[in-house]
Amino acid sequence: MWKKPDEKMLVEKFGKNAKIAGVLFIILGLIGIFFPIFTSYTTVIVISWLMLFAGFMAMYFTYITDKSDWAGWLKAVILMGVAMYMIFSPFNAVATIGLLFSIYFFMDSFSGFMMASNSYLNKGWGLWAVNAVMSMLMAIIFLVGWPFTSLYLIGLLVGFSLFFDGLALVMGANFFKDLLDE
Repeated sequence: MWKKPDEKMLVEKFGKNAKIAGVLFIILGLIGIFFPIFTSYTTVIVISWLMLFAGFMAMYFTYITDKSDWAGWLKAVILMGVAMYMIFSPFNAVATIGLLFSIYFFMDSFSGFMMASNSYLNKGWGLWAVNAVMSMLMAIIFLVGWPFTSLYLIGLLVGFSLFFDGLALVMGANFFKDLLDE
């Protein structure tokens, strides 16, 4: 009844689509790198609309499943309230996300230092230490000029992430094509 898909066809399809997506991600990444303020605001707008939609969905599902669930209603109201705040005050939203990134990088740095100290003298402990130092530097960079550095840094991080995701997709498509050719 079900036919096993042809591996060559799947790899060719993946390769074609991965290259297209990869090139688009690279272009979006470069836009983010060269226009970080625009990318920061765009990121905030996308996140806030997703949160608004999630709030409406939480409200809908609370309504149809258990109208007396106060926690479900509270979740929906908080999601929609934060989303509206972000939509109507994008600079403050960018600053808040920058502060959250800083907290994340501090926590990542702490855990990296803990991993390095727990695995001291074992193979790879130095990579944990380097990762911890880099995360600490990122956290400090976010905090030094906060809230204004958030305008640039969020866009740069999103841009770099998209750029390298696109590069990975293009390289992955080429890798699978070479693998198939062998």
